[in-house]
Amino acid sequence: METVWITGASSGIGEACAYRWAQGGARLVITAPTAEELAPVAAKCREIGAPDVAVLPYDLSRPDGIPDLVKAAWEAFGSIETTYLNAGISQRTSVEDTSMDMLRTLMEIDYFAPAAIAKELLPRMVAQGGGHIGVTTSIAGRFGFPLRCGYCSAKAALYGFFESLQAESYDKGIRVTIICPGRVRTNISLRALGKGGKPHGKMDPGQAGGITVEKAARKIVNAIRKGRREVLVGSKELLMVYVKRFFPGLCARLARVIKPM
Repeated sequence: METVWITGASSGIGEACAYRWAQGGARLVITAPTAEELAPVAAKCREIGAPDVAVLPYDLSRPDGIPDLVKAAWEAFGSIETTYLNAGISQRTSVEDTSMDMLRTLMEIDYFAPAAIAKELLPRMVAQGGGHIGVTTSIAGRFGFPLRCGYCSAKAALYGFFESLQAESYDKGIRVTIICPGRVRTNISLRALGKGGKPHGKMDPGQAGGITVEKAARKIVNAIRKGRREVLVGSKELLMVYVKRFFPGLCARLARVIKPM
């Protein structure tokens, strides 16, 4: 029986993926900042097919507790076959309006936390003969975009870390799937950091017009199950990834004129 650990499981993509794995009969460990957020997700997962669900709340902006978090997640069912590192936070501030404290918060949650979790998980997965790590990046990690300087930086850093991890550990049975979403209809813009570190509190029109979390979850879970190296998740905005690859000058011009909200 597969055991799956999902961070950022209380809403959005993480929640929808939890339901997808639950329907497939997986045991789940779910993490988000509070137990109250996770309780209804756990209840629904059990209702739709998960034989057991461990609720493991944690604030990923606190790096010191991550070793104990990983130990607790592993010991919940004795092993973890698949981990989906999905938790993250965005921003809606210009470079001038982004404080160094905000940059550090974005990097702590979006980059250092998944990197630290992966480092703690790796020897355990190798010892059991293998395992699979999925991680949510973003098309914003492929090119710079207005009002996302810290978010873009953190998501770009994930590519370097997890591609290196895969190159080093592939022959040890470790598989990595990088999930690269574009616009998915979640609350990420509502919770994004605005001026002064306060929540942005608005649903961006682009976000509102994105694909549903259910459609995203189908694609993500299928990609992880098939061992895909990377999967792009979204709609027409994903074309920017290819524009960046083949026409970087055009990508830079488009980034200057596309509405960032």
